[in-house]
Amino acid sequence: MPEHRQLDPAVDWTEVVATESDWDAAEPALLTGMLSQLVLIRTFEELVLDLAAQGLIHGPAHSSIGQEGGAVGSAITLRTTDTVNGSHRGHHQFLAKALAHLHPAGIDPTQPFPADVEALLLRTLREICGLDQGFSHGRGGSMHLQWIEAGAIGTNAIVGGGVPLAAGSAWSHKHAGTDDVAVTYFGDGATNIGSTLETMNLAGAWSLPLCFFIENNLYAVSTHVSEATAETRLSGRGPGFGIRSWKVDGMDPLAVHLAMQEALAHMRGGHGPAVIEADVYRYFHQNGPFPGSAFRYRTKEEEAEWRGRDPIARTAAHLVRRGILTQEQADATTSRAQELMRGLADVLLEQNPDGKPGERRIKPSEWPDPGMVDVGVRGDLSELDGIEFTDVDDHADRLQDVKFIDAVAGVMGRRMETDPRVVVLGEDVHRLSGGTNGATKGLKDAFPDRVLGTPISENAFTGLGGGMALDGRFRPVVEFMYADFMWVAADQLFNQVAKARHMFGGTSKVPFVLRSKTAMGTGYGSQHSMDPAGVYATSAGLRIIAPSTPYDYVGLMNTALALDDPVVVLEHVDLYASTGPGLPDDFDHYLPVGRARVRRSGSRITVLTYGVMTGHVLEAVEQLGIDAEVIDLRWLDRASIDWDTITASIQKTNEAVIVEQGARGTSYGGWLGDEVARRLFDWLDAPVHRVHGGEASPTISKVLERAAFARTEEVVAALQKIVGE
Repeated sequence: MPEHRQLDPAVDWTEVVATESDWDAAEPALLTGMLSQLVLIRTFEELVLDLAAQGLIHGPAHSSIGQEGGAVGSAITLRTTDTVNGSHRGHHQFLAKALAHLHPAGIDPTQPFPADVEALLLRTLREICGLDQGFSHGRGGSMHLQWIEAGAIGTNAIVGGGVPLAAGSAWSHKHAGTDDVAVTYFGDGATNIGSTLETMNLAGAWSLPLCFFIENNLYAVSTHVSEATAETRLSGRGPGFGIRSWKVDGMDPLAVHLAMQEALAHMRGGHGPAVIEADVYRYFHQNGPFPGSAFRYRTKEEEAEWRGRDPIARTAAHLVRRGILTQEQADATTSRAQELMRGLADVLLEQNPDGKPGERRIKPSEWPDPGMVDVGVRGDLSELDGIEFTDVDDHADRLQDVKFIDAVAGVMGRRMETDPRVVVLGEDVHRLSGGTNGATKGLKDAFPDRVLGTPISENAFTGLGGGMALDGRFRPVVEFMYADFMWVAADQLFNQVAKARHMFGGTSKVPFVLRSKTAMGTGYGSQHSMDPAGVYATSAGLRIIAPSTPYDYVGLMNTALALDDPVVVLEHVDLYASTGPGLPDDFDHYLPVGRARVRRSGSRITVLTYGVMTGHVLEAVEQLGIDAEVIDLRWLDRASIDWDTITASIQKTNEAVIVEQGARGTSYGGWLGDEVARRLFDWLDAPVHRVHGGEASPTISKVLERAAFARTEEVVAALQKIVGE
């Protein structure tokens, strides 16, 4: 018979229970401050539900009524410089952190609520209602609440979507030399999401000061936690990743507070992340003012049992028992809060002249200007003021043939040398003498703390980079080993990083650079070979660059690292081994945003292309002897296309062809051709022509792979057909 040995987790996993003696030992100001926060959050949420019932809130109103104890107990002693983010059900998380920021010593429940508290609640309500004077001018609404000055870095509508971003904030705290911590709040549903589990692993591996705060309210919409997982004690996720974990009754604010104090000591002491699971209960359905029993997935008996453990009633009872407050004073606190909420509604609402008697509407003056709809998708480039921009003509006498890959590694080394904020992260970037292609050659030795080899977890490390960028103290450069991996990290890249600036009001800086490698033609098959330009171009918040020469790579990368917008850098593996014009010992030149380059002048036809295909187009034109004008776009995103250069060329040639290597389905030329036709219809003598790969992604067979994408031969054939020569 085999011998069996019991294995124990490497970290502690404990339950914290607050006893009556703990309530007796708690400082009165702590308990009264808790009561004030609990009552303010509860009555605020009741107001939100009332407005939602009147049809005055557009979109969801995810109430946190019943769950306040977890947020208040955990956040009440956090510093302003500690950071939190939260879930779609995040009003209580946001308000608890904001109230602690405004009044770290607590709010006296026996006195009128301070003016700054009233201002916070009004501004929050305006945001939830989608109004101009909200934190994000109404763009974030109920699910996207952010107040950076208070350390509230943003609630999130994607289940588990904010967790990797919080890891980036925690990394920034640690590497800025502080003992601040980050707390990411999420529900039971998010404990089964890949982004959460990936981030737990990464945070444990890197010993980040990040608290994973699980609000276990038993139901993901209507699905009970026991239906979703075999281990319903969700804090059990922590020990599996080597993370110290606590479980606590979230209906007991003091118990949550005590568990959080232990977790804070653990994290501030440099011992890595923590998991806290708080058992809470939302009194209402996923969205709206009805209980879950109205939808028959909960019983009225279950709801009554949990309401009997209400965190406000429990806290008030201990305050009365200890003689700190009378019952009349506790009741008066709720009455004052309710009166405050009625006053907030009066600020925003007026009688609806077209409605029934007593029906109210939001005052028209409160709404944002529709003309602001696209303002703030990206920055105004003012961060580039003072930079001297040059192009190849300015260095004609110094240009030499240099290796493309040396330009990649050289410019990153130079920027890391001159800017301590630049951090490189990705799979294997710290090994193999510069990653899988030599792009980070020498960087780990020179900057050991700023070249981070990540686990294989694109969603987690992309989001971590996004969190670092939003934090503002660092400028991350994230590498995807293959461009196709953007689908693995799609939530963090498209829903989080690309949308953050606009969604949070248009002012959030996102200095994030993604290096995305295209490996078409290398035999790596359908899942490693795509040209992603057409997909990236669909996301308005991303700027996109596609260098084709070493000189361009340096100039474009320098500009990308100076921008406060997220930038995708497209690198084709065929270019890595190539040589081209560059400055072998100068990595400090910048190319301007939105400037294409005419690689060859001509008058017969305009060829628009980018990246590796620039060389193939020039080769094809040379073979045919066609008088073509070849434009290397360089910048591919909608906001940065050089329409001046394109327009001048097409007005001269009256015909255009767009050349790209990749598949038709994810085509970049599809949208660009449409835009060229719309803008320059009067100058075109023919429809916009296109050269691209096949419909399917390249596959493994050498013959089939070659047939699936475009190179010089396909450009030659297309140009011959177009010009009739």
